[in-house]
Amino acid sequence: MRWQGRKKSTNVEDRRGGGSSTGRKVGGSFGIGTILIVIFALIMGKNPADLLQIFNGGGMASAPTESTNGPVTTGNAAEDELADFVSTVLADTEDVWTDLFPKHFGKPYQKPTLVLFSGETVSGCGRANAGTGPFYCPGDQKLYIDLSFYNTLKNRFKAPGDFAMAYVLAHEVGHHVQYLLGITQQVDQLRGRVPKAEYNDKSVRLELMADFFAGVWAHHGQKKRNFLEEGDIEEAIRAAGAVGDDNIQMQSQGYVVPESFTHGTTEQRQRWFAKGLKTGDLGQGDTFAANPL
Repeated sequence: MRWQGRKKSTNVEDRRGGGSSTGRKVGGSFGIGTILIVIFALIMGKNPADLLQIFNGGGMASAPTESTNGPVTTGNAAEDELADFVSTVLADTEDVWTDLFPKHFGKPYQKPTLVLFSGETVSGCGRANAGTGPFYCPGDQKLYIDLSFYNTLKNRFKAPGDFAMAYVLAHEVGHHVQYLLGITQQVDQLRGRVPKAEYNDKSVRLELMADFFAGVWAHHGQKKRNFLEEGDIEEAIRAAGAVGDDNIQMQSQGYVVPESFTHGTTEQRQRWFAKGLKTGDLGQGDTFAANPL
């Protein structure tokens, strides 16, 4: 991906090496790394929210007050470059959604904040660590990324490349778009009120829409910046497939449990991202009306 020398977002809190504080816990989070916890809970017949609270350290949590307006220099050249990269990608998403949002939804786009952390931090959705994976927290409207996930994506999920990481960030920004549209809240209100299978289906549709939004960003971002290089699309498609429920379940337990899927299959995730990338048309991304999905 061509990104060097371009604008970086100022909506970045760099907490790498920083501490954390405690306070009020609100909302829920959507992260690739939480899939395994959810799958385990469903297999064991437990409420995923209960397990997530345990893994988040229980109790109350809120974000630290210290922040910066962009990535800082840590002395780790490779990590600092990656921080600059995700900040540039975030700026690209801001440009695209600032343009698209009022045209399609009739109101201005509210930019999220990207939190960079290392090891552990706290959010409006609870505690997070490197194992949580990147996630969006509706409670504070922030994206959280431990940059070590880049190596996880490359080594564990076999999805290397900078544009694979760009897809992950764009997917989480897609969850922010859903929050601004009220879609996230509508799905969350169903928790505990409908059968588990029905709620899982809505969760899958929410995730696939975020994949579609990531594709829409890539479509319009390419038109604006011409940032794609050879192999970039393949990197993103590979990453989308790597985090499919079926692939992760096979890795973790050697078999799949379709009724427990919460994020979509490899094929579904790749297809909805590709659809957004190909069309760039927000009118074609209603996963909740799609049948079959």
